[in-house]
Amino acid sequence: MEPKRLRIGLIGAGANTRNRHIPGLRAIPEVEIAAVCNRRLASTAVVARDYEIPRTYERWQDLVADPDIDAVVIGTWPYLHCPITIAALEAGKHVLTEARLSMNAAEAHEMLEASRRHPRLVTQVVPSPYGLKGHDIMVELLHAGYLGDLREVHAYSLNGVLADAASPLSWRQDVALSGFNMLALGIVHETLLRWVPPPVEVRGLVHAFVPARIDPESGVRRTVGTPDSVQVLAVLANGARAIYQFSGVIPFGQGMGIWLYGTEGVLHYDLNADRIWGAGRSQGPGPVSREALREIPIPEAKRRSWQVEADFVHAIRSGTPIVFTNFETGVAYMEFSEAVARSAQRGTAVALPLGEFTKE
Repeated sequence: MEPKRLRIGLIGAGANTRNRHIPGLRAIPEVEIAAVCNRRLASTAVVARDYEIPRTYERWQDLVADPDIDAVVIGTWPYLHCPITIAALEAGKHVLTEARLSMNAAEAHEMLEASRRHPRLVTQVVPSPYGLKGHDIMVELLHAGYLGDLREVHAYSLNGVLADAASPLSWRQDVALSGFNMLALGIVHETLLRWVPPPVEVRGLVHAFVPARIDPESGVRRTVGTPDSVQVLAVLANGARAIYQFSGVIPFGQGMGIWLYGTEGVLHYDLNADRIWGAGRSQGPGPVSREALREIPIPEAKRRSWQVEADFVHAIRSGTPIVFTNFETGVAYMEFSEAVARSAQRGTAVALPLGEFTKE
């Protein structure tokens, strides 16, 4: 039996939508990208022309209200994720929203509650692409006891994208557009949550080495709203300790990865190279050091790849639950990001989950 034709509306058509979502959706049989609404009418027209999308809208509210649209893909900046998601669900439409899930934890919970009011509708947040390739191997190793008892976690993302003080203000550093999201903190934490217990306490330290930048739209120098350097200490639910180090102002020694240290071994996932390294006591007597690391192959048959759009459509058609990534996970990383910000502001540890969202 041929699947029912699924009509998709795009709200926001930035780089990720153009490079991933549009090609991914167009590759699926009986899926039509039927409408688009970008930030400005002129850019909406360009996207519609370039990708042969038949309908355009000046207001996202009108696209959401279109009875001929079955699902929406939200490719806007985080400040619109919550209102569009809730409106779309109330209009009976499935939702795939770009990461980060929302501006803050309160919005994330609003989105989750809206999804629970409409359990027949699929809700998905675009997952962190990091670690997907070797995810199944990591899970196998951890379940097999490769690490023994987890004791320490080191997560890091160091780059120089914000090192040039003359670079203009990005939407990612505009708190009115991005909220509590900072650097790659949320996206790497999401990856880490796939493999280790969640944090129950965090202490954060943040700083902006470049405190002001030129707003490209107004030409005015503005104070940046999010940090370019972030450090976090965390206690995980199993008692393990975690250290996060993130920077956008390091022009040398860059990299992104996760180290997991246990009583019986160590694992290192290089998130940039998508390669796994490990060492354990089974390799021989003596202490396990980084010098003893050996690459752990990721067999072709077990490699995951980007299939976000296919997962979304499959979930709509079959009712299969979303794994990468559901709104519950989105709430978890938004609470974590906000807890880091609160801790940095107050100079004290912050417990997770955040108290105001915990039901008795």
